[in-house]
Amino acid sequence: MTQGIACYLGLGGNLGEPARLFDEVTRSLQNNPLAEHVRESTRFESSPVDATGPNYLNSVIELRWLGDANQLLLACQALENELGRVRSTRNAPRLIDVDVLLYGEQRINTPTLQVPHPRMHLRRFVLEPLVHLNPRVNIPGHGVASELLEHTRDQDVRAI
Repeated sequence: MTQGIACYLGLGGNLGEPARLFDEVTRSLQNNPLAEHVRESTRFESSPVDATGPNYLNSVIELRWLGDANQLLLACQALENELGRVRSTRNAPRLIDVDVLLYGEQRINTPTLQVPHPRMHLRRFVLEPLVHLNPRVNIPGHGVASELLEHTRDQDVRAI
């Protein structure tokens, strides 16, 4: 049995039925032959950051990935496309967003993928569900998620 890389994906959406789309993402990943031990955090509602529109639904998925980081990114983008994601302007309201947050302890900086995901260490809507899954997870270059969460208490995020 192959041991995959511990990875975390961020889910977000504020249009349509994001809860249903989160369920679809989780189900699709559970059926992906490159993904093992897929589990989703508690879901949280948050106000838009640097954007307008309705509140967001957010969660984090933890999984073990048997492929490389680019394959994980492509899988996330395929899920977004299947579920109707339309890319317009940055931070625009959206049906679904599936971001690669962490790929093990690796730091990746390519034109298509940045890991750890930029600003995740500053965003309570990412840290809160991440800590729900694993309070001791390390965000390379920034520190332990539960400690970083303490600096984001002023951000409007609620478990639902």
